[in-house]
Amino acid sequence: MAKEQISIFDMFKIGIGPSSSHTLGPWRAAQRFIETLKNKEILQQVAGVHILLYGSLAKTGVGHGTDIAVLLGLSGDDPVTFDVHQVMPKVQEIKSSGKLDLGGEHCINFSYATNLLFLYTESLPFHPNALTFQAFLTDGIAVSETYYSIGGGFVVQEDDTVGVLKEVDLAFPVDTAQQLMTWCMRTGLKISELVMENELAWRSEEETRSGIMQIFHTIKDCIYKGCHTPGVLPGGLHVERRASKMNRRLLKERVYQNYDSWVNAIREGGKDFNYILDWVSCFALAVNEENASFGRVVTAPTNGASGVIPAVLQYYITFHDAYKEEKIMQFIAAASEIGSIFKKGATISAAMGGCQAEIGVSSAMAAGALTECLGGSQRQVLMAAEIAMEHHLGLTCDPIGGLVQVPCIERNTMGAVKAITAAQLALNSNPDKAKVSLDAVVSTMWETAQDMNVKYKETADGGLAIKVPLSLPEC
Repeated sequence: MAKEQISIFDMFKIGIGPSSSHTLGPWRAAQRFIETLKNKEILQQVAGVHILLYGSLAKTGVGHGTDIAVLLGLSGDDPVTFDVHQVMPKVQEIKSSGKLDLGGEHCINFSYATNLLFLYTESLPFHPNALTFQAFLTDGIAVSETYYSIGGGFVVQEDDTVGVLKEVDLAFPVDTAQQLMTWCMRTGLKISELVMENELAWRSEEETRSGIMQIFHTIKDCIYKGCHTPGVLPGGLHVERRASKMNRRLLKERVYQNYDSWVNAIREGGKDFNYILDWVSCFALAVNEENASFGRVVTAPTNGASGVIPAVLQYYITFHDAYKEEKIMQFIAAASEIGSIFKKGATISAAMGGCQAEIGVSSAMAAGALTECLGGSQRQVLMAAEIAMEHHLGLTCDPIGGLVQVPCIERNTMGAVKAITAAQLALNSNPDKAKVSLDAVVSTMWETAQDMNVKYKETADGGLAIKVPLSLPEC
C-alpha cells in the first residue's frame, strides 16, 4: 500500500469558500464524477442525475454551500478559475430553469427539490462527509459513485487505489515530526529547504516556485479585497463585515493606491502592540469574510481556517519588512510540512476532529513557519507548532446556522494570535527541555477527535449552534 505523499499544493489549494470539506471537496467530487462518465463514454446517454448528501454534508450542507458546489462541479466549472461573481447567478439559473448542463456538454432536466437529497439522519461509516452521485442512462442502466470529502479539499473513494499524488521517490520521506527532525539533523537543511527538495520529485524548481507565488498572490488579493469590502455576509445571520471598518480606522486616512502602497501605509502607523494586534485580527477577518461570501481563498489547510496563515504571513511581511519572494516561499513551504504531519497522523477535517483539526492545525502551521522565518532552529519550529496545537486541543466545531461565520471567523483571529505567541515562546525557549513533542500532540489530537461527541463535529447539533438564537448578531 502506498504511503500518503503530500505536496505543498495539496495543503494549499486555490478555491472558492466557504468550506474546503463542504464546498471545495464536493465540487471536486462532482468534477470527478463527470470525468468518470466521460471516461466510460456515457455522458451523452445520461437522462437524469440524483445527488445524495450524507451526515455532516447534509446537516450543514446548505450553510456551507455544498448544494452550490455540486451543481457547479457537475456543470464543468472549476473553483480555481470560475468567476466568483457568477456563483449565485448560475446556481439560480439552474434552479429556475430546471436544466443542468453536465460538464458543459450535455443538458438534462434537473429539479433542485427532488434530485438533490439531504439525508440528515443517514451517515456512511467510512467518513462523515459522504456524497453519492447517481446517473440514470437512457437505456435504463444506472451508474453510481460515492465520494468522501476528508478535509482540506481532499476527496477519496473507499477503495481508492490512487494516492493523494502519484507515488514518487521522495528524497526525504516524512510521516512524523521525529522523521522530519532526523532528516534535518542529517542534512543540516531547514524544514523549508527539505520541502523544496522533495517537491523536485513532482515538478521542476521553477514550477514549484511559480506555484507558490500563485498561492501567495491569491492570499494577497483576498486579504486586500476583504479589507476593502463592506456590507453584510450572506446566509441570513446578518453578520456585518468588520475588516473594512478596521482598515479605515487603523489607517487614519493615510493614502495608498494598491496592495504595495497599502502595506507601506500600514507600516507608517508604527509598531505599538495594540496597533499590530488589531492588524493581525483585521487580516484574518478579511480573509474569512471573503470566504463566507463565496470569495476566492486558499485552503490553509482548510477554508474554515483559511485566515490564520494569511494573517500571520501578512504580519510577517508588514511588521518584519519581509515582503520578499524568498521569505514568502520559505514561510509557505515550512507551513505545508507541519500541516502534512497533522494530515498523516490525525486529521484536518472538522467533521472528524472538530475545530482543533482546522484552526488548531492552521495555527500550528503558521507558528512553525513564522519561527523558521524569524531565525528559529528546526527544533524550535517543531516546538512552536506543538505549542500552538496544544492550546487548541478539544476545540469544537459548532457553526451557528451551519454557516462558516459564527464563531468561525473570529476563531481565525484567535488562531493567528496564538500562532504568533507560540512562535515567540519557542524562539525564547530551549526545545531540549520541552515536555511535549509535536508527535505527542498530534497523537493526542487524534485521540481527542475520536473521543469527541459527534454533535461537536461540524453538524450544528451542539454547542453554540444550538445555544445562540439565529437572530442574535455576532458578538
